[in-house]
Amino acid sequence: MDAATLSDLRKPRDYPAVSVLMPTTRRTPANRQDPIRLRNLLSEVKQRLRADTLVSPDTADEVLRGLERAAGEFDPRHAADGLVLFAAPGGEHHTFTIDQPVDERVIVDTGFATRDLVAAHTRTRRYWLLALCEHRTRLWDGRGGELTETVRGGFPMAAEPPGEDGEGGRRSPHVGHADERHRRLIRDVLDGLDAVLARDRRPVVVAGVTRHQAFFDELAGPHVTVAGRIDGCYESASAGTLAEAARPVLQAYEDLREVAVLAELEAARSLKRYAGGLDEVMQLVEEGRGEHLVVERCYYSPAVRTGGETIPIEGPLGSLKGHGVVDDVVDHVIETALEYGGEVTFVSDGFLVDHDRIALVTRF
Repeated sequence: MDAATLSDLRKPRDYPAVSVLMPTTRRTPANRQDPIRLRNLLSEVKQRLRADTLVSPDTADEVLRGLERAAGEFDPRHAADGLVLFAAPGGEHHTFTIDQPVDERVIVDTGFATRDLVAAHTRTRRYWLLALCEHRTRLWDGRGGELTETVRGGFPMAAEPPGEDGEGGRRSPHVGHADERHRRLIRDVLDGLDAVLARDRRPVVVAGVTRHQAFFDELAGPHVTVAGRIDGCYESASAGTLAEAARPVLQAYEDLREVAVLAELEAARSLKRYAGGLDEVMQLVEEGRGEHLVVERCYYSPAVRTGGETIPIEGPLGSLKGHGVVDDVVDHVIETALEYGGEVTFVSDGFLVDHDRIALVTRF
């Protein structure tokens, strides 16, 4: 799931847009109960739609069929921590597994319940890893500690064979010819990378030998944020090998970024465009004034809506039950900031100790 897909999922739908959320288990034999619990949730959806006077029988059947198709795409053998199913009139359906727990629930509304997807998307370290190689260049989708090779943007890309000239079609040994061939490859790579970044902008880790790295630096534009470099040829490297090589590079990048974030917050404070602490930040974000929200990675807070106000409550997630309860108001603030076009950055726990764990640079 990329940022563009997430943005589309957050748009309103015709009623009834159904969301089914269920915690799942990664290991056997405990995960054998997941299909049973899923069937029970689908039965609950069926009962609710049948009893809903705003939903015609034909629409109910259509949405149920979409939900069943979405459920059929779930493979318990490859479960994560949470399962999210969506279905809406018109045959639309979606299936997502996410690496964070969700509360088991069924939601029937005029839009999909995307908060858990937003939380998983924004709280997971995401990057692209570009492996520049002599014969084949690959692009990898980095999410947390996992890498998956992508085939978007024309990747993987094969280099054109060395040119032939002279009598008998002999290959030219001239270094300039080889350099120009590599430049053409890098131009094609950057065109493909631009197409990927246009849809899902992330920092890029570049792996390759010194010569290929130099061509990349020569031709890449300022819109490509290079998080760091890995020296060497990784043309045939496994995802695990590449992820391990990228780990220290990403850690160094995040350390530098956190220092830069602190400097940005202090500059915003001097310009009177700063807010710190959940209460103040939440109010400004809901007014659409959030330009850059900065949050500690593991900061969560339940809350209660009462009298038109949302009041954060001290305690762990899941500690509150009943009407008006917000599972995690921090994720609500994050989602609202994104809806208004703001940027969200996560930093290490304890890094915002002087800012009460959450801070905001305002637009005005």
